[in-house]
Amino acid sequence: MKGVHFLVAFVFLAFAASFAFASDPSPLQDFCVAINDTKEGVFVNGKLCKDPKLATAKDFFFSGLEISRNTSNPLGSVVTPANVAQIPGLNTLGISLARVDYAPYGGLNPPHTHPRATEILTVLEGTLYVGFVTSNPDNRLITKVLNPGDVFVFPVGLVHFQFNVGKTKAVAIAALSSQNPGVITIANAVFGSTPPIRSDVLAKAFQVDKNIVDHLQKQFCTDFLLVFVLMALASSIASAYDPSPLQDFCVAMDETDGVFVNGKFCKDPKDVTEKDFFFSGLNLPGDTSKGVGSNVTAVNVEKIPGLNTLGISFARIDFAPYGGLNPPHTHPRATEIIVVVEGTLYVGFVTSNIANADNRLITKVLKPGDVFVFPIGLIHFQFNVGNTKAVAFAGLSSQNAGVITVADAVFGSDPPINPDVLAKAFRLDKKVVDNLQKKF
Repeated sequence: MKGVHFLVAFVFLAFAASFAFASDPSPLQDFCVAINDTKEGVFVNGKLCKDPKLATAKDFFFSGLEISRNTSNPLGSVVTPANVAQIPGLNTLGISLARVDYAPYGGLNPPHTHPRATEILTVLEGTLYVGFVTSNPDNRLITKVLNPGDVFVFPVGLVHFQFNVGKTKAVAIAALSSQNPGVITIANAVFGSTPPIRSDVLAKAFQVDKNIVDHLQKQFCTDFLLVFVLMALASSIASAYDPSPLQDFCVAMDETDGVFVNGKFCKDPKDVTEKDFFFSGLNLPGDTSKGVGSNVTAVNVEKIPGLNTLGISFARIDFAPYGGLNPPHTHPRATEIIVVVEGTLYVGFVTSNIANADNRLITKVLKPGDVFVFPIGLIHFQFNVGNTKAVAFAGLSSQNAGVITVADAVFGSDPPINPDVLAKAFRLDKKVVDNLQKKF
């Protein structure tokens, strides 16, 4: 009888564990707007599945990554993807591959992010200067010069780049932890969105004259975007997998004096009180007299320890009268939903580099009571277009959403990104880049 009780308990615990780790799958596109009419549906996470009995080796095969690509374009690089669009067998398997070709000295895969994937890259030929920038507030630049055989990792959602510093061509192979990782080329998304982001928003965010912004917006068009194909109609699959990170990265170590992985150590439930779930202060206006005229008061696990492992946080955002700006930024680990309680905000986000909707700007003017969603990892902003102050509250789908302010990450990293990289990526004179790096 004891054995039966043990078996029942074991099965119950296993069943409970499956609930603890199974969850909605991570998105394989920027967003999937729910509809009631199935005839109008487009796609969800992946594609419809072929009968396994009909699968052949062809479904898991692709040929062509050995072919050198023509790098005679403004950036001097070409990405050849091998994702689910080329290899149907990749569907639901959560990984893809790409070959990147770089022209001799100066070939650049410009600063960009993958909103849905970590990238691991190995150099086959040539010498690459690579790096990524951590999220706010540090915006720390972590770089390395890679030679053939070297491997480097770019954590999910972080701004990163590769630049050929050798006199010969370079070639790299990259694996990405999604069948459709998405690409957001920073310069294209910010200055080449369709329709364009308002020039006064960008002038204030990047602290430059509007004439420079106008010049940049004319420079960027869809001709230079990296193209990733949209997914077709499919069923979504919930499965167990490693949890999403709650920090930019967690470097493995053998010593026992580590810091934390996803969250913090847990207090004994017997010692928990209401104080662990409580915070006071969001009624207080934030100081908007400095910088870009906005102030974010975050209420995350640092303020409310009870939020640990619960996957959500909150924030109050105050905006100065006309011109208060929460500048273009991303949350690498969270979708944001915002509600305006006072004032009028012009808000928007830019889709990633995808076919048929390249860096599309989706905007709305919000008034008190209006709600808007900014999908995880996408560049977005809020700008006060009213003559009075504005206030908004935001919920974020992580206890530590992370923030990457585009201007700070690109022009204010520590140490600074090589000016040659930025001058070529943004098509600016190096003197302008030097001036921007001094400002941030």
